[in-house]
Amino acid sequence: MSTDVEPEVNGRQIPVALSSASVYPLSVHDAFAVAQDLGYDGVEVMVTNNATSQNPDALIQLSHRYRQQIVSIHAPTLLLTQQVWGAAWNKIEKSCQMARDVGCDTVVVHPPFRWQSNYAENFAAGVREIAAMYQVHIAVENMYPWRVRGREAVAYLPHWDPLGQDYDDVTWDFSHAATAGANSLEAVQALGSKLRHVHLTDGSGSGKDEHLVPGTGTQQCADVLQHLAGNGFSGVVVAEISTRKAKVAGEREEMLAETLRFARQHLSVPLVRSHDK
Repeated sequence: MSTDVEPEVNGRQIPVALSSASVYPLSVHDAFAVAQDLGYDGVEVMVTNNATSQNPDALIQLSHRYRQQIVSIHAPTLLLTQQVWGAAWNKIEKSCQMARDVGCDTVVVHPPFRWQSNYAENFAAGVREIAAMYQVHIAVENMYPWRVRGREAVAYLPHWDPLGQDYDDVTWDFSHAATAGANSLEAVQALGSKLRHVHLTDGSGSGKDEHLVPGTGTQQCADVLQHLAGNGFSGVVVAEISTRKAKVAGEREEMLAETLRFARQHLSVPLVRSHDK
C-alpha cells in the first residue's frame, strides 16, 4: 500500500519520512519495512538501547534492503536514553558520526536538562562547533514546560522554546507545541530559514505529550505544511506519532498511512492567506 508521489515544491520534492519511534515497541527493522510498505521516502532513526539503532553498518543494510534512505539521526538526548552513549557531548558527537556513516546530514537533539548545567551553559556554541566539525545540521527540537502540581517547573536550559535562542537549525514538533500551548504556524513563520526539520504529529493541548495522528488534535498541522510548500522549505517532514495503543492487526499501519496521506495532501497546496484571496 502506498500513496501518490510527494508534491514538487519550487523544483524540489519535500520528502516525507517515518521515525522509527512511530513503530515502538516494534524494532528499527520494522520501521524500515513499514516505511517501504506504505510508500514513505525514508526513515529517521532514533538512537535507543536497541543495538541496531546504534550500529551504522546494520542501519545501512536495512536501508539498502528496504530501499529507504536514512534522512536523519535522532540523538539519544531523551530522559529515557540517558544511559546510551555516555556523556551529553559524546551523545551528540557519536550521533553526528553516525549520520556521516549512513549518509545523512541532519541530527535531531533535545535541549539540555536543567541538571546538565555545564553542558547547558555552552550548548548553542558547542552544537555549532560540532555541526561544523562533522558537516551536518544539528537541529534542536522544541520541547515544553514540565508541570508539577499545576505549577510550571524549569526542566530545560537554556529554554524549552527554540525561538530566540542562538541555534542555526531547529526541529519543530507539533505534539510538543500542543503540550506547551504554542501556536505552530506563528512559530514556524518566525523561525524562517532556521527551520530544518519537522516532526509531523498532533496534540490536544491536554498537557500530555500525545503524538497524535495529524489532523486529530488542535495544532495547525495542515496550515504549517501548506506554508512550507510555498516557502522553499529545504528540510524533511518526519512522521512521529505514537502507535503504542494499536491492538488490532493493521491498526498501526492505518495510522501511519493516514499520517503520510495527510502530509502529501497538504504539502501539495501552498497556504493561501486571507489577503491573497
